[in-house]
Amino acid sequence: MDIILWILIFLGTFLFMEFMAWFTHKYIMHGFLWNLHQDHHHKKHDSWFERNDLFFIFYAVVSISLFLLWRYADFWAGLPLGLGIFAYGLAYFFVHDIFIHQRFKFLRNANNWYAKGVRRGHKMHHKHLGKEDSECFGMLFVPLKYFKK
Repeated sequence: MDIILWILIFLGTFLFMEFMAWFTHKYIMHGFLWNLHQDHHHKKHDSWFERNDLFFIFYAVVSISLFLLWRYADFWAGLPLGLGIFAYGLAYFFVHDIFIHQRFKFLRNANNWYAKGVRRGHKMHHKHLGKEDSECFGMLFVPLKYFKK
């Protein structure tokens, strides 16, 4: 029975992270920490690293902290929570950084309906270069209007 609970917590955490991605993007990245996210919209730098990448480090620290709580403080839910955050971060990295922004030359030829919709939605987000008026959404639940044939 424990394994079912762990799986449910893992899946719930993974799905909750989609909400957190939307919330963080809309109210933090396009809010009071715009100075860190701005270089993701304005490519005025020659570096592979962006200040925007610091948001990844924040979620990695949260995930690692949950692993440590599970291991050393006997917090049993720390493992499925930490794994859910880690899995979402890994999926986000593949979809956003590798597939959409091509930070690594991999997954360039994916052209199914989902891939096209995700690319189209992200392109619409990036057409707004400023802090305001930018449509924000997560990685998995892109608005249906972008999935045209």
